[in-house]
Amino acid sequence: MRLVVTGGAGFIGSNFIRHVLGVHPDDRVVNLDKLTYAGNRANLADLEGDRRYTFVHGDICDGRLVRDVLQGADAVVNFAAESHVDRSLMEPDAFLRTDVFGVFTLLEAVRERRITRLLHISTDEVYGSVPRGSSTEADPLRPSNPYSASKAGGDMLALAYWHTHRVPVLITRSSNNFGPYQYPEKVIPLFVTNALDDRPLPLYGDGRNVRDWLYVLDNCAGIDLVLRKGSDGEVYNIGGGHEVENVVLTREILRLTGKPETLIAPVADRPGHDRRYSVDCAKVRRLGWEPRHPFPAALAATVRWYLEHEAWWRPLKSGEFRAYYERQYGHR
Repeated sequence: MRLVVTGGAGFIGSNFIRHVLGVHPDDRVVNLDKLTYAGNRANLADLEGDRRYTFVHGDICDGRLVRDVLQGADAVVNFAAESHVDRSLMEPDAFLRTDVFGVFTLLEAVRERRITRLLHISTDEVYGSVPRGSSTEADPLRPSNPYSASKAGGDMLALAYWHTHRVPVLITRSSNNFGPYQYPEKVIPLFVTNALDDRPLPLYGDGRNVRDWLYVLDNCAGIDLVLRKGSDGEVYNIGGGHEVENVVLTREILRLTGKPETLIAPVADRPGHDRRYSVDCAKVRRLGWEPRHPFPAALAATVRWYLEHEAWWRPLKSGEFRAYYERQYGHR
C-alpha cells in the first residue's frame, strides 16, 4: 500500500508511521506535515534515508500541493490537526482553519484523485462530557470547546462527503493518548518533565476530571486495523478502557519519578472543562482489536522514555513553549 499520512511529524502520526513500516514492510509512506510547533522531524529521525519513507513539508490547506502529493496514493490517513484544548481557548481561528478547512481540502483532493480510502483521525472529545456510561458512535456530538467543535466540524464534513459524493471516508475517535514523542504541553509529558525538574505540576480545579487513557501504540494498531478492515462511511471509537481522575494520575506520575506530592499546584480550572470522557469500543473490537498495553506498565514505560530522552524534550520547553506556558498558567 502507498499511504499518504498528513500530520505525520506529530505525536500520534509519527508513532503510526513507525508502526505501519514495522508491521507492513512492503508499504510506502509519504508524510505531509506543516511542521508547526508540535511537528518535529526528529520524531522520525530513525526513518530518514529509508527508501520506503518520504517527507514533504506543506500545509493540508494548500489544495494544489495536496493534490500533487495524493497522486498515485492508495489511501490517506489524516492526523493533521491543531489538537490542544488550552490553545484553542486562546487562538480558535487556527483550529478552524486546519481542523475544518484542512479536512475540506483533503476531501476535495481525495474526490478528484479518486483515492480509495480516507481515514480521518478524530477524538472522543466531540461527544462532550459523559456523566454516566460510555459514548457510542451513534451518539450525538456535543463539543464544548473550540478544539472539540472544530474536530466535530471536520467529522461531519467528512461524513457529508460520504453521503453526497461517496468519498470513501472512515473516522476513528480515540480517547486520551499518551506515550513517547508527545509534545510537553499535554498533561502526562508536562507533568513528567516538570517533576523531573522539581517544578510545580499545575492541576486544574479539584483534579477530579476523568479521562480514559490509551497507549499510543494501541491506538496505532487500532487505526491500522480500521484502515484495512473498516467499512466506508463508518465511525470507530478506540479507547483504552482505563479511566483515571487527573489527581490520581498526577500522584502516580510523582511516585514514578520519585518526587513529592508537594509539587502538586492546584490552579484555577479552565473554562468549559469536560468532567468525564468514556467511549464504547465494541465496534472496533468486532474487527479484532484489543488494547495490549496495560495502563500501569505503559505509564511507567512512558515516564522512563522521558527520563531517557531529555535531549528530545528539553529544547522543546524553551522559546515558544515558555511563552505559551506563562500565558496559560501564569495568571492562575
